[in-house]
Amino acid sequence: MTAQELQLVLITGLSGAGRTVAMQSLEDQGYFCVDNLPPSLIEKFAELCAQSAGAISKIALVCDLRSGEFFAPLADILTSLRKKGLAFEILFLEASDEALIRRYKESRRRHPLSYQGQITDGIAAERMQLADLRGLANKIIDTSTLSSRQLREMVADIYGDKKVKQRLNISVISFGFKYGIPMDADVMFDVRFLPNPFYVEELRPLTGEDPKVKDYVFKGEVTKNFLTKTMDLLTYILPHYIKEGKNHLVIGIGCTGGQHRSVALAEEIAAKLRTDGYQVCVKHRDTLRNLAGGARV
Repeated sequence: MTAQELQLVLITGLSGAGRTVAMQSLEDQGYFCVDNLPPSLIEKFAELCAQSAGAISKIALVCDLRSGEFFAPLADILTSLRKKGLAFEILFLEASDEALIRRYKESRRRHPLSYQGQITDGIAAERMQLADLRGLANKIIDTSTLSSRQLREMVADIYGDKKVKQRLNISVISFGFKYGIPMDADVMFDVRFLPNPFYVEELRPLTGEDPKVKDYVFKGEVTKNFLTKTMDLLTYILPHYIKEGKNHLVIGIGCTGGQHRSVALAEEIAAKLRTDGYQVCVKHRDTLRNLAGGARV
């Protein structure tokens, strides 16, 4: 095996955005992982792994600002490595300022660039330093609304065994428009025109995963026809996404608050896509938020 034949994923991005979780997910997928590797050692490390007689065929490296002055030339080093024929993918993780600030406050850790103790200044400085590297990334994941488990699943969906993944990997996300649309959605459906279980007192505290709510949402012809037409559309477009080389697609299903209708439709669409042979993970972004606040959905 040569260094060019290795599967190499470089994990980088903003501090607090989930690089460690992403690395752990890749480790679960059989990748040999190294955290905080100085960029100047990437090529040499790949060559050493290539000499392992096939024992190491997949590598994941985390490179970030912890490398200090060694990190600065990373973008130039990667450009040079590509010219030499070393194939790799860059996974860039980011999150909103609000999410990063919350995570740092919860962990009580100091941002590596907040020398005067101002987290916002550190985040701003880091975004600026990583701008060029972000532009080189093959995949960018915004982890603002993702739990650690959800990020693990997403990374596994993207970088799982290619021999097993013969088809497109799909994430179906239910959400509430009142909380904003998912920024990473590729295809989005608005189901606010469907019968709303919120106005049925016994259904109000439940979610779309409950059989009673599902029965209510799907009892009318409007919902059944919508589901049929939606699946017809997806059945048509998904093979074309595959043909164009896309290996991960995010489908957003939105209602007012993301508790009843969007959840029920997301579950049903995911089930039908699995029947068609796709690997599908489902995320209900706003159900806990609604149950905690009793919001209109």
